[in-house]
Amino acid sequence: MTSSPAPLGEPAGGPGVLRVGTRGSALALAQSGQIAGRIAGHARTSVDLVTVRTEGDVNLGPLASIGGTGVFVTGVRTALLAGRVDVIVHSLKDLPTAAADGIALASVPVRENPFDALCARDGLTLDTLPSGARVGTGSPRRAAQLLLRRPDLEVVPVRGNVDTRLGLVTSGTVDAVVLAVAGLARLDRTERITQQFGPDEMLPAPAQGALAVEALTIAADDGPFAGALRAVDDQDTRAAVVAERALLSVLEAGCTAPLGAFAAVHDGELALAGTVLAVDGSREIRDEIRGPVADAAEVGAALARRMLSAGAAALLAAPRT
Repeated sequence: MTSSPAPLGEPAGGPGVLRVGTRGSALALAQSGQIAGRIAGHARTSVDLVTVRTEGDVNLGPLASIGGTGVFVTGVRTALLAGRVDVIVHSLKDLPTAAADGIALASVPVRENPFDALCARDGLTLDTLPSGARVGTGSPRRAAQLLLRRPDLEVVPVRGNVDTRLGLVTSGTVDAVVLAVAGLARLDRTERITQQFGPDEMLPAPAQGALAVEALTIAADDGPFAGALRAVDDQDTRAAVVAERALLSVLEAGCTAPLGAFAAVHDGELALAGTVLAVDGSREIRDEIRGPVADAAEVGAALARRMLSAGAAALLAAPRT
């Protein structure tokens, strides 16, 4: 497997090579490489990882102020539409809920652990962190759920890659950070976890832990890699993330909103839990629903309507600092 940048107008790879567009971060390259290898195995071809810089990589301001949803996506989608790559791989939670013209969600591979984890100094957990402890996160969702359970904590906004954030704990800048288990696992950093949160403690972002493999619609239906893309698609994972993203869409919330969701398939039925919170953790609207797997989008929409009836819109409309 090779890796190369993607200059505008210059195709990477060669005949028969699967060209995979990805962001250039260590995590993006790790997850894209893993999935690309699986697709290429089914297609019996080699892989060229083509790195693309996005607005989210260049602008290190708070996500809400630089555009939130889509800042990590537009650049790689542009490479796909320009024919510079054959497929692109994203963290599915970064995708806007609206469909992109000419682009299909060709594969949703089996989901990695979807939950969040605390990485704290001295083996501390959420319950044993001292009052006033500084906990770093760039996510209003995580911040709100932390403050819901521990209003005495000081939540510190942070950005940067996984190792940068872990380094803040090592240096003593913060007492702990909250990160996705999936990212820690893909980078072989799970030894830094001091507590993994379950769904009753912290609901993840919609589609967290899942990857999206996108291709041009015509190629996803009948291209040279169409069969391989179908082979790595997991229907239970797809149904779960469809329900979670339908909840997000109907609530008209972006990826920076204090909103969590988690769906899973059990005995042929889809179970979905959702939460919307005040940014300071002072209020939470949480609900759960079950429904047919085949109606995943409607299951998510139905839960969103119930939460809107309970006042979710007011919480989502509250100003964020």
